[in-house]
Amino acid sequence: MAQRVVVTLSDDIDGGDAAETVSFALDGKSYEIDLNQSNAKKLRKALAPYMAAGRKRTNVGRRGKTPVSYRHTSLAPDPAAVRAWARSHRMEVPARGRIPKKVYEAFREAS
Repeated sequence: MAQRVVVTLSDDIDGGDAAETVSFALDGKSYEIDLNQSNAKKLRKALAPYMAAGRKRTNVGRRGKTPVSYRHTSLAPDPAAVRAWARSHRMEVPARGRIPKKVYEAFREAS
């Protein structure tokens, strides 16, 4: 039996659909917030003067060993839609299991 997990992001400000997860830090604490495009733009606009006047700091993990990195979260396309698109473009794609990276890349480029 196959299992598919779908992650839906909700905007933490207005409760609607979110487009991205925005990471930021203040007073030594890191935060993440899921926002739609409009709210993400408002946050970036509000922080812009402080970012322009501030200094960039390198992200060093605890005890100064490994840099800390955060990944931008995005919504992945529906595998069924990718498979259907690939078949309609005469690309080889398995009926089940992992979809090759080249198929996802071609799908993104075509979108």
